[in-house]
Amino acid sequence: MGNKLTNRTDNYSSWYNEVVSKADLAEHSEVRGCMVIKPHGFAIWEKMQRQLDEMFKETGHVNAYFPLFIPKSYFSKEASHVEGFAKECAVVTHYRLKNSDDGSGIEVDQDAKLEEELIVRPTSETIIWNTFKGWVKSYRDLPLLVNQWANVVRWEMRTRLFLRTAEFLWQEGHTAHATEGEAIDEAKRMLDVYAKFAEDWMAIPVVKGIKTESERFAGALDTYCIEALMQDGKALQAGTSHFLGQNFAKAFDVKYASKEGSEEYVWATSWGVSTRLMGALIMTHSDDNGLVLPPKLAPIQVAIVPIYKGEDQLEELRAKLNPLTEELRIRGLSVVFDDDDKRKPGWKFSEYEMKGVPVRLAMGARDLESGTIEVARRDTLSKQSVSFENVTDHVVQLMDEIQTNLFNKAVRFREENTTEVDSWDEFQDVIKNRGGFVLAHWDGTAQTEDLIKQKTKATIRCIPNEGPMDEGNCILTGNPSTRKVLFAKAY
Repeated sequence: MGNKLTNRTDNYSSWYNEVVSKADLAEHSEVRGCMVIKPHGFAIWEKMQRQLDEMFKETGHVNAYFPLFIPKSYFSKEASHVEGFAKECAVVTHYRLKNSDDGSGIEVDQDAKLEEELIVRPTSETIIWNTFKGWVKSYRDLPLLVNQWANVVRWEMRTRLFLRTAEFLWQEGHTAHATEGEAIDEAKRMLDVYAKFAEDWMAIPVVKGIKTESERFAGALDTYCIEALMQDGKALQAGTSHFLGQNFAKAFDVKYASKEGSEEYVWATSWGVSTRLMGALIMTHSDDNGLVLPPKLAPIQVAIVPIYKGEDQLEELRAKLNPLTEELRIRGLSVVFDDDDKRKPGWKFSEYEMKGVPVRLAMGARDLESGTIEVARRDTLSKQSVSFENVTDHVVQLMDEIQTNLFNKAVRFREENTTEVDSWDEFQDVIKNRGGFVLAHWDGTAQTEDLIKQKTKATIRCIPNEGPMDEGNCILTGNPSTRKVLFAKAY
């Protein structure tokens, strides 16, 4: 199938695009900036969605759905929110309908201008908070913990499949609380949920932290985030959770009657992850042979390929391999037994390797005679012969081994590509020539932050939750600093 990819080290961007295409994950749509997520890519997203949804429900959240269209006036109610999204919005100004009210009985197209323009949702805070106004009356109605799985539109000029598209899929949580402390705890709790999902399911180590004021979500008082490091040394924001204070409650007049009988504004959070996680998954683990998937998110965890000559030999292999397929499925694994005679085994091997299937089993006439089966691991590209009698237990154990190995490999990469610097020359050198995460002192001002970005294209990814509060001097200005923050070039 022409599976050879551009080498990652030669052209990372081309390599990424080729993996997305050749692993059958997605393709560009005829609608500029939008993508078609293909069945294999959507199957991975479904597994992500299913697990995250379970985690949200375990923490007390319920799913709802809100309109795609938002009245333009809603956005103007929260000043920083509208300013943050003004340049990205798609706006509906007209509608068209057919009518025959002129008495002729002939239907004609009629264009009409909307009385109020509608925004195609870039995020749903405004319409949800307008709705919450009718749902919250008393302290008994709180906390209100709602999540929505939806699509959103942000009119991006430069797009890349999964990482940045005009329309993308995501979930957005929106919650209302009686106190400031409860809302802050909720925002932090959901960040922990995202971090656990990234590390335990995606096998991606992340740094938890808080965004600088310049990098906050529009309308938030604080934005908490998880940051991951990709194989090309760039950072990727993998999830955010926002403490919104009372900004939206005041903008939409959402109040509750307290136990004491006073009327109070509620406190708010919102949090979300998107199909951008697909990009993170690809860029963290994949190699020059294609996609590499952690077993927990692989739509196909085991592919079984018989190697045979003639129908008689195939029937003999089927008699051996069909029960194995069922046995593995009973043990909770997703398995494909590929006895399709339209493709040769070599093509199948290449196909499953490109699509990131964690384990491939192959069996031929010699294996039947010796009572063995070949087991190939996608993460290490290694093969070994295993006793057929023990293969089920071996494969089940391999799932955990591969999941752990991918995580540990990503941790090692991050450690090897995280540098602490104390001078401006050192900082410029690392950003330009090495990349990765850079820990450095910053004086806490937006002016310095912006100047560093202008000079190096590196941004402050977060102020990490963990790490010593070591005093020092800002790398650029020399002004006092209380701790080092995390810089990187980013997607």
